[in-house]
Amino acid sequence: MEVDAELLSFGRAVRSRRVALGLSQEELADRAGLHRNYIGGIERGERNVGIKVVYALAAGLGCEPSELFNQTAPPP
Repeated sequence: MEVDAELLSFGRAVRSRRVALGLSQEELADRAGLHRNYIGGIERGERNVGIKVVYALAAGLGCEPSELFNQTAPPP
């Protein structure tokens, strides 16, 4: 399965913020109301998340949704 560069970049931004906060994937999943496996898929760039999930992730990470996008690499 080929991973999309933009999805991987977003996933890395989520992982970076999560790790900086000292949260496990399970803790973030609980905070965001998502499944732990889904968080892993996002971080690996395997999931193309919708806007509601972006907002849930941001809430779980204690940031604005825009902060997650500001950390992503620009498309090639």
